[in-house]
Formats: sequence, structure tokens, C-alpha cells
Amino acid sequence: MLTLADCGELELIARLRPYCHRELIGDDAAVLSLPPAEQLVVSTDVLVEGVHFSLGMTGTPVTMTPLDVGWRSLAANLSDLAAMGALPLGLTVGLAAPRNCPVATIEGIYQGMAACAQAYGTSIIGGDTCRSSVLSLSITVLGSAPPERIIYRDRAQAGDVIVVTGVHGASRAGLECLLYPQWASTVPEQLRQAWIQAHQRPQPRLDLVQWLRHRVPPPRLAGMDSSDGLAAAVLQLCQASGVGAVLWAEKIPMVGYGDRLQALNWALYGGEDFELVLCLTPELAQDLCRAAGDHAAIVGEIIPEKRVQLKLNGELLAVQPDQLFQHF
Repeated sequence: MLTLADCGELELIARLRPYCHRELIGDDAAVLSLPPAEQLVVSTDVLVEGVHFSLGMTGTPVTMTPLDVGWRSLAANLSDLAAMGALPLGLTVGLAAPRNCPVATIEGIYQGMAACAQAYGTSIIGGDTCRSSVLSLSITVLGSAPPERIIYRDRAQAGDVIVVTGVHGASRAGLECLLYPQWASTVPEQLRQAWIQAHQRPQPRLDLVQWLRHRVPPPRLAGMDSSDGLAAAVLQLCQASGVGAVLWAEKIPMVGYGDRLQALNWALYGGEDFELVLCLTPELAQDLCRAAGDHAAIVGEIIPEKRVQLKLNGELLAVQPDQLFQHF
């Protein structure tokens, strides 16, 4: 099996070039033009083997193929652009890998990134490679948006409602299926595959950016994505805006199988669903839900008091910050 040590850096770069934008690769830097009257929006994510994904290289159970790693890594970044109301212009990739890493693994990752980029109308326009003891990716996405249409976290107001896209907890359910095959065998096949797809090939919600730009008058919108879980998103939105919130447990779109309290826990704290969490007026929220069909739901309200609670079976419970995912 050909490894990076066998291949060398120059040959590796030549092998990866077909997955990149051919006209913008080859010089010391890529040169881009912004659309008229738009501002640059930039986001960077670092993804590490054994922390964000597992190919089995660090002794953790395998949960993805190299193609899945590439797709999911880029989808996470594109979700950040969607959360800001921006559309992508291009991306750069920093790759660090061990010398004994198979070249086919790296090519598979870039193939997955290129497929995701193509699906969302963008491309790889640059990057760098270096030797490391652990496989990791540093992806920077560049996007743009009209300045008055950029979505910030600090604009939620009392009286707004909270809208989420997609099903929350699906990615965590998919991970559980991959880690515990015996439990996964009890889940209906169609449902199991949908959960695994949600974990391995998430879909960033760039599809709603144009609707939000044209239908929501500025600045009546606050939002972010739910990469760290729905509870984390609502807490951060409230902290940034100086308000509080009540989430309605029965309204949250969750995985529809098994223990409902477990599904609720995954929805609130599981993370990596890469869906949008938006705060807007009830009228605009209803318009958005109609436009998105079954892919959006109103799940709570913004209140003046600076506390975040969950209404479950008629009882108000505090959302627990100590359950939120944190790297440190």
C-alpha cells in the first residue's frame, strides 16, 4: 500500500490537484473577487482524527470512510457560513498527516471534500500539507453576504420565537449505531441508515440563505448553527442578546424511535446536526416553516428574563450548561 512516505509531498500535491479549482491552484495564493456590495465572511475549523472523526488510525472504532471524513469536514464549515447568512466563494485546506498514512486515505478525503464543495457550488482554491503524528485538517471557508443581511447572534428580542431546521439528535443517533452495532440491529433499517447518513454526510442549510435574505427585513433575525447541540445554540444566542428562552420539548423534532427522554437528551446535547437555530418574529417564523415544509419547526420563545429553560410535561427545567460539549 502506497504511503505518504513512499509518495513524497510533490507527488501528493499532484495527486490532489484534480480535486481543486484548476484556475486558482498553482500560485502562492488564490485571488478572489467579492460580489458587488458584499462583505467577506470567513470561518475556520480544525478537525482531528480520534476527536472529530475516526478512521481507526488512533485506536478508536472506525465510524467513517475517507470520503465521509472529507464531506463532513467541509459540511461543518459550510454550516458556519449558512449560520451567518453567507454563500461560499471557496475554501482552503491545511492537511497534516503521518508518514505512514496511506495515500488512498488522503485522496479519499479530498474526493469527499470536492464532492461536497461541488454540491454547494464552491471549490478548493488552496492549502498546505505537512508531516504530523496525527491526521488532521484545517479548513477555512470564504463566503460573502450583503452587510445588512449578515446574521448575528446578538439580535434576539423578547417576543421572538425559536425556529430550528431539520431533526435534532439524528447525528448522535447515527454515531450510536456505528459504535454499538448490536443496539443498531434493533433499529428499523430505513431509520438506521437515515441516522448514519446524518452523522457521516450532513447537509449544511445553505438552501435557506437566499430565502432569509429576501424575506426577513434586517435586523430582525438572530441565529447560529447547532454544531454543538441545540441547547448550546440557544444558550449562546441568549447570552449574546441579553435575553432568556423557553424551549418546548414536545415541539423539538427528534429521532422517532426508542426512549423519548434519550432522544430529547441527544437533541439538546448530542451536537453535530449542523442545522440552523434562528430567532425571529412569530409571523416570519411561520412564513419560514411554510417555506421549508417539514424541515423547520417553532420550538420555543425568547423571554426577557435571562434564563434558559425547558418545558417538559408542564414543568420548567433549567437547561444544564455543564452538559454542553466543550473541548477543554
